[in-house]
Amino acid sequence: MSTTTKEIRKTVRVAVRFAGDSGDGMQLTGDRFTSDTASVGNDLATLPSYPSEIRAPQGTLLGVSSFQLQFGDHAIMTPGDNPDVLVAMNPAALKANVREVKKGGTIIVNSDDFTKRNLAKVGYASNPLEDGSLGDSATIHAVPLASLTIEALADCDLTKKEKERAKNMFALGLISWLFSRPTDSTRMFLEQKFSKRPEIMKANVLALEAGWNYGENTEVFAVRYEVEPADMPAGTYRNVTGNTATAYGLVMGAHRAGLQLVLGSYPITPATDIFHVLARLKRLGVMTLQAEDEISGIGFALGASFAGKLGVTTTSGPGLCLKSEFLGLAVSTELPLVVVNVQRGGPSTGLPTKTEQADLLQALYGRNGEAPVAVIAAQSPVDCFNAAYEACAIAIKYRHPVILLTDGYLGNGSEPWQLPTLDDIPAIDPDFATGPNAVDDLGNPTFHPYKRDEKTMARPWAIPGTPGLQHRLGGLEKADGTGALSHDSANHMKMTALRQAKIDAMADDVPLLEVDDPSGEAELLMLGWGSTYGPIAAAVRNVREEGIKVARAHLRYINPLPKNTGEVLRRYKMVVLPEMNLGQLALVLRGMFLVDIKSHNLVRGLPFTVPEITDFIKQHLAEIDEAHVAADSQEV
Repeated sequence: MSTTTKEIRKTVRVAVRFAGDSGDGMQLTGDRFTSDTASVGNDLATLPSYPSEIRAPQGTLLGVSSFQLQFGDHAIMTPGDNPDVLVAMNPAALKANVREVKKGGTIIVNSDDFTKRNLAKVGYASNPLEDGSLGDSATIHAVPLASLTIEALADCDLTKKEKERAKNMFALGLISWLFSRPTDSTRMFLEQKFSKRPEIMKANVLALEAGWNYGENTEVFAVRYEVEPADMPAGTYRNVTGNTATAYGLVMGAHRAGLQLVLGSYPITPATDIFHVLARLKRLGVMTLQAEDEISGIGFALGASFAGKLGVTTTSGPGLCLKSEFLGLAVSTELPLVVVNVQRGGPSTGLPTKTEQADLLQALYGRNGEAPVAVIAAQSPVDCFNAAYEACAIAIKYRHPVILLTDGYLGNGSEPWQLPTLDDIPAIDPDFATGPNAVDDLGNPTFHPYKRDEKTMARPWAIPGTPGLQHRLGGLEKADGTGALSHDSANHMKMTALRQAKIDAMADDVPLLEVDDPSGEAELLMLGWGSTYGPIAAAVRNVREEGIKVARAHLRYINPLPKNTGEVLRRYKMVVLPEMNLGQLALVLRGMFLVDIKSHNLVRGLPFTVPEITDFIKQHLAEIDEAHVAADSQEV
């Protein structure tokens, strides 16, 4: 591609959003731009957004699919709130996103698609590119992307419709030129993807090059931008989504335990990609079973754990509801089990492709009887790997089900991941039972399946068929130690307490809650869990740059909580907790520690923005200041 002759301006951070019809290839375009950006060494974060319908009506607002990426020369915590650049492939994409473009930003529009018919579909009475209704808050470039693409592919033996489909690659080439991104990896991707269809491959590569050359040669764009690489630790990096990282973390947990990973699951948005990734890892001994429903999926997984494998099932909110009875059975049988819940908007089918944190109480309490389970919440796409591994380690060590909570924001989002070395990841000892552990009334060696480890309270894990270790498991209450059926009320009370004691014992393996409070003088603590990590961290960083003192802490372990949670919460004059639900964790913490948590709750299918968190911080700091003034006046 040609060498630039135009001015290059340095910038530290940029957010770009690609938006179009669900058939315009916006997710692929965003994914390729992300990969090219990662290869430069920028830190980044992404937020894909797409319709819940498989194919929504073309050209309508319901059918708009978008992909936003923020990249910079420093640590990037979120995919950005308002894009600096919007690429809109049709009127629907423009109307759905134009109000969110940052003031002074840039909008690149595929003007070919602004026909009367397409304008009418979204309620435009006239062409907004011509009538001045868009105002002057952003610079608008009307580029005939479709016709330019068709012109560039004049020598390709394809139909006009087939040529037009490559317009997303033209747009990618143009944006890659605008932000000085290399396109080598995208070219290689296209060559591999369409290796059996050389004409399609050639067309997409030519469209990519044409977009780059258009930016270089047209007078429409006078300036290019450049973002220097971020200062990141030396190592090998790859870009990874949260769902892929979760899959790899599960495989790592099984590998470090020397166990076969068996996934029993039913496809459900937005968790299905975990299933897809694991299905491609048979070479690593992974077994995947696509069940006929959610109930069967967890049944397969629990049966695999009974057989001495690591049973895992993946789902989202509605599926977790269906799995609740089998989760209770896992608590009763005390077998290792990992349940991954990639949360989405609810209730019922709700917002399948949008994000939410509203399954927390279901994860903690959504079973009949006293059936406690461990709950871990990942905080970023990369952290999904660590959280999945930790879920496996706890499930195996304590012989207990663990629910790993991620969400659509984390699962579909991506960021650079520094690949760990195997030596950095501790081994997990499954510690299978190998022989009798008790004697019967006649003094003969026997096996008691509920004889517990005094420290972990875990019962022995015996692989069926091991000589001398015959035992029976099931949902009916068992006698402590022997595992015989028992309807004794005192025994039921004891077993209920022992199952809770096992959860309590896990706290020994939970790291203490760390507090980020550089000055040690902050009176306000911003508390988060799950995917609120990024927006809270970015907002706290911003207000500290203004000289404001504020502390920050983030909970990854929800059940059990870190041992010092209560002490940390009581240390501060005010604790503020943003959640993408109606205050579920705040409810739990208030009840446990009698601390007046200040909730901020948004349930709209989107993550918090940094300005929203910043406003929360300043609002509550003002309340603290007012309280100080009131107290001083009373003393006077």
